[in-house]
Amino acid sequence: MPHPNDPSLRSFIDIDLASDFPIQNLPYGVFSAKDGLAPRVGVAIGNYVLDLRELEQDGRLDVGELGVFAAPMLNPFMALGPKVWSRTRARISELLRHDNPELRDNAELRQRALVPMADAKLFLPLAVAGYTDFYSSKEHATNVGTMFRDKANPLLPNWLHIPIGYNGRSSTVVVSGTKVRRPRGQLKPPNAELPSFGPCKRLDFELEMGVVIGQPSPMGEMLTESQAEEMIFGFVLLNDWSARDIQQWEYVPLGPFQAKAFATSISPWIVTREALEPFRVHGPAQDPTPLPYLRQAGANNYDMALDVDLRTPQMNEPQNICRTNFKYMYWSSVQQLVHHASSGCAMNVGDLLGSGTISGPDKQERGSLLEISWNGSEPIELPGGEKRTFLEDGDSLTMRGWCQGNGYRVGFGEVEGTITPAV
Repeated sequence: MPHPNDPSLRSFIDIDLASDFPIQNLPYGVFSAKDGLAPRVGVAIGNYVLDLRELEQDGRLDVGELGVFAAPMLNPFMALGPKVWSRTRARISELLRHDNPELRDNAELRQRALVPMADAKLFLPLAVAGYTDFYSSKEHATNVGTMFRDKANPLLPNWLHIPIGYNGRSSTVVVSGTKVRRPRGQLKPPNAELPSFGPCKRLDFELEMGVVIGQPSPMGEMLTESQAEEMIFGFVLLNDWSARDIQQWEYVPLGPFQAKAFATSISPWIVTREALEPFRVHGPAQDPTPLPYLRQAGANNYDMALDVDLRTPQMNEPQNICRTNFKYMYWSSVQQLVHHASSGCAMNVGDLLGSGTISGPDKQERGSLLEISWNGSEPIELPGGEKRTFLEDGDSLTMRGWCQGNGYRVGFGEVEGTITPAV
């Protein structure tokens, strides 16, 4: 049987070459259809969602534990482990191949199991057990340090030695398309003597990838590089919405709190680690050499193109404001996970790790408005004479990401959010 990543594979479903969801991808999500089906697990294939519960009930898909695909979240399936993940993806690939008649020639099963994407409602694909956000792009950290600290020494002394992160809120992780209400908080501009409470005036996005943890680790135990890699189920696009003015006042001495707690948006499709395997690359050289527990032998970064579009209420079409790549990350997702567990912190099925803002070396590769507008001093010029330094009410932000293969792409769809006024 050919490997599911084989570039020569074709599905009996007609799939556009520019589609994010060819047979080489097969990302997992949770969906329901317009006819009122209860949310269940599906896989994206072209312009369809493949209903895994229907395949399971028909006896075409067996993971050894009945009912995992009827769950409104992927956690029960992820808990079955990497061998089941790989075996299941191979079986789904086999069923969708152009030369396999099992599903192709079964009109009744096709009718039940293949739901047009246009008729599907997509949900948060996992129950998020815990959410941690990192700060792992050297370019981003350098830009922020240059703006606010010391142009000659923009990185804090610990940054090159340790993946910096903070524990965020899982309760406000939401799926793409969920509107984001402008947060309120304490604000203290530099010229004000005392703080006030009110709507955020400097609302920002952060372009990130989210790592979905599919296997637990016990409290008190450390992880090796290979163990951490095996625990990663897949990746999602992630927008870590940020209230820069609230953050500026609150972050000393313990770091971000309310400025990051109000919303984090993720894409509805989890692209598996296995599907991304052909696109692995080595990250930037790490100097100084990390401490022994953080050293990595593998190519743990990914050559993944990332785009951000902004659309204001006055615009007919969105405008691209960032185009970068996940390969630039200084600290890899594996290193982040290894470090997270290094104190003995237990990791759970459904944990979500934000990569941190992804910025590249060039100006057009900056992954936040804080950097793009250089803290408001360089407004973005938009069609119709509009300008933006930070997000205004009614603005919509859309992120996309994909890895380009030979004649196909492995993509994530999109993560979109629109800002609504504070109340």
